[in-house]
Amino acid sequence: MSNAAVIPLVSATSPVDVPHATVRTTCPYCGVGCGMEAVCVTAPGDARRGAPEHAPENKQQNAQAAMPEIHGDALHPANAGRLCVKGAALGETLGLEGRLLAPAMRTRGDAKETPRTVSWDTALDAVAQGFRAVIAEHGPDAVAFYVSGQLLTEDYYVANKLMKGFIGSANIDTNSRLCMSSAVAGHKRAFGEDVVPVCYDDLEAADLIVLVGSNAAWCHPVLFQRIARLKEQRPAVRVVVVDPRHTATCELADLHVALKPGSDVWLFNGLLSYLADRGLTDRSFVGAHTHGVAEALVAAAADGGDIESVARTCKLAVQTVQRFYEMFAATGRVVTVFSQGVNQSSSGTDKVNSIINCHLLTGRIGKPGAGPFSITGQPNAMGGREVGGLANMLAAHLELDNAAHRALVQDFWGAPCMAVQPGLKAVPLFEAIEAGRVKAVWIMGTNPVVSMPEADRVRAALARCELVVVSDVMARTDTADLAHVLLPALAWGEKDGTVTNSERRISRQRPFLPPPGAARADWDLLCDVARRMGYRGFDYPGPHAIFDEHARLSTVGNGTGGVAPRQFNLAGLTGLSRAAYDALAPIQWPVPCPATGTGPTGTVRLYADGRFSHADGRARFVPVRGCWPAHGIDNDYPLVLNTGRVRDHWHTMTRTGKVPRLAGHTSEAAVDMHPHDALLCGVREGELARVRSRWGAMVARVRHGGGMPRGSVFVPIHWNAQFASDARVGAVVNAAVDAVSGEPEFKHTPVQVEPFPVSWHAFVLTRTQELATPATYWTRIQGRQFVRYELAGREAIADAGAWARALLDVKAAGADWLEYEDATAGVYRAACVVAGRLEACVFLSPRPDLPARTWLSVLMENDALATPERASLLAGEPLEAGTDTGQIVCACFGVGRETICRAIRQHGLSTTAQVTACIKAGGNCGSCVPEIGALLLACHAVQAA
Repeated sequence: MSNAAVIPLVSATSPVDVPHATVRTTCPYCGVGCGMEAVCVTAPGDARRGAPEHAPENKQQNAQAAMPEIHGDALHPANAGRLCVKGAALGETLGLEGRLLAPAMRTRGDAKETPRTVSWDTALDAVAQGFRAVIAEHGPDAVAFYVSGQLLTEDYYVANKLMKGFIGSANIDTNSRLCMSSAVAGHKRAFGEDVVPVCYDDLEAADLIVLVGSNAAWCHPVLFQRIARLKEQRPAVRVVVVDPRHTATCELADLHVALKPGSDVWLFNGLLSYLADRGLTDRSFVGAHTHGVAEALVAAAADGGDIESVARTCKLAVQTVQRFYEMFAATGRVVTVFSQGVNQSSSGTDKVNSIINCHLLTGRIGKPGAGPFSITGQPNAMGGREVGGLANMLAAHLELDNAAHRALVQDFWGAPCMAVQPGLKAVPLFEAIEAGRVKAVWIMGTNPVVSMPEADRVRAALARCELVVVSDVMARTDTADLAHVLLPALAWGEKDGTVTNSERRISRQRPFLPPPGAARADWDLLCDVARRMGYRGFDYPGPHAIFDEHARLSTVGNGTGGVAPRQFNLAGLTGLSRAAYDALAPIQWPVPCPATGTGPTGTVRLYADGRFSHADGRARFVPVRGCWPAHGIDNDYPLVLNTGRVRDHWHTMTRTGKVPRLAGHTSEAAVDMHPHDALLCGVREGELARVRSRWGAMVARVRHGGGMPRGSVFVPIHWNAQFASDARVGAVVNAAVDAVSGEPEFKHTPVQVEPFPVSWHAFVLTRTQELATPATYWTRIQGRQFVRYELAGREAIADAGAWARALLDVKAAGADWLEYEDATAGVYRAACVVAGRLEACVFLSPRPDLPARTWLSVLMENDALATPERASLLAGEPLEAGTDTGQIVCACFGVGRETICRAIRQHGLSTTAQVTACIKAGGNCGSCVPEIGALLLACHAVQAA
């Protein structure tokens, strides 16, 4: 794709009020950076605009505003109109339920204390005065910011300027530390700068795509579908997946390299030796453009670089290693895509460099269809890197530990108190809060009490911190519950600024909804606090002015005054007027100054000239050795815990948890494990189990079928105190970090899995948002017009009817209470019908195999309950066979497992394309195509038997 201008249909720095207007913006989920169109079919309306700044009674009025339709932008180069199911469902996340709409304060950081609504002046004075007082008494390193890849680049820039240049500490880190900081460190070691040299088009130019530690089918679906279409168009293209798990991505692979967790460096060191031994070194490229090849080859050989040794270490068949190496060796155009499976490791930086070494040795970089490709998990992880969002960086790819760089930035900012040394990275930052060395922290747009390793320790640290400030869009999160000051921020749809995706493409996020209540932009809050602290240089008229300052800084000292040239350069985007900024088309940096009379042009691919960002222009081979994770398994903790995402949820579910169709695929936290391991642990599929490590514990439901090898378990990262009783996997994860990058080891924590015995299981569907009676275990799932709870308890229920009435808090006059009980079997079913409509139902059993939920959901969505349906409720099954659609497989079209299987059997379907043609499943984002393929195999196997 070119960098040709794409002018938005409507561009504005304030939300549109024009009926049927279309605003081009960018998706707020993963790093693919998909373009979107928000079609405002009616004016966003006054319902969300102009609410008094401390008038929470406006919340219901705000929630009723008409919502835009969300479509993929066919003109955006990243996605050409395609969206994953999460992106397609964004319109359903824009309601104001649960939003923080006014500043609030507590005396103590304790969820038991209800925060009191205050004015902006009161809240921001408390922040400014609190930070000033701590700095005056304890120095600048006693305060910190913890920010997020959810922030826009302009927000990130102001936060770093304030902390590093004016407060005078580098104690600002980001949740991006948790997902891609090892890639940053690997890039800087190899290239001299944090640069992704390739682009998405290189995937379509490649003949071999190697996906390492990346379940792209679920985590980067639009990118994965580009690869899938490529294989359809060019069947000779090969895909290799390197991953301990057999994920949905493996369904596309020609070869799955299911290596032992943590053994990546051995695998790629072996590949490096294999290539060198067979004379496949690009001697001209290596000699002219690199340093250190001999040392890297010595280190690789010391790891036992022969195929047999690699196979033993990685627990692979010799034939698998041989085939992978032969495919890589025989293919000139190779793109190696890597993500969190590589980065989130105590040796993640070495893993990154082991991959890059193989590309440098063969000269497979800077060319179409060739190069190492780090894909990010957050929408603006790269934008945060551009402005120095990590504690060890300065803005504009300048180095904090370089005195000349510090002086350059200090002079540009007019900064009075420049940080002189790297600050605390994420894990040490919260350890410093716990120890009392950091006494005030401002957390922006992230939820570390859920997402950090040793999350219980993080919660305890914040609970004892003197001042915790949280700016967020939600009134209740695990972290917001510990805040002294709560500041309402803008959400996606209301924000105005830029983000940068995984291929260095800068895109605009444009607002199409007015700010609700008193919510304000993050950069605006930061500037207001900076001014209240007495600092100059924070009077920006809008985000366009911040972007211009950011762009100008990228040009200062870039290749002049003894400072080495940097690839990060936005010279062609300096001086943009507000209108030009509003109309900015997606563009890849570097953006050099345009020729006279032409517009700015981005750069698709880097290092084509063989000149890298080290002072001498040469790339570096980095000698690396295999190193096992910091904590190994033993008899007490014999299993390896791996964490990550599920297909239809995002981070801590503040958006996706609102959307019923996104809850249907994976409804509650689960521990996925091999059946043999489950047998040894004494747990069964469908039952509850406790996952325990030396650092903490959580409870989840056991499941099989996720492609887990023996010895490993997988738990998703999303569930938290708003959606489950005890499902924060961060509490279990160890806090070992990479020595270079500081990125935590999320993929390898030794655990044990043990039964979580309960006396009963139940589920409830209710129109009431909260249950009156708590349970030992609960999970909350959003439905259409109702909420579903999965429950379990340890204490026996003596009177099921009384328990059910108390649980549902049935008080409606004239309500019909229908119930069935088999006291001998311990089975109880009840329903509450009000004015002919099903208001709530509850199903109780001593066993976890309760009736299917999907047909009951349909009854809850109906306006009236027919007499036969009342009987089916008490019978615990639908009236007609085929009514239950089963667990959602295709969330885009709401197609369930049973519907797909029935279609396969009844119509003799044999391909995913036939399934799509028959019932639409798989016909939109394609995320479910691998699962449809698995169902086809399963159904045909049953028929063959």
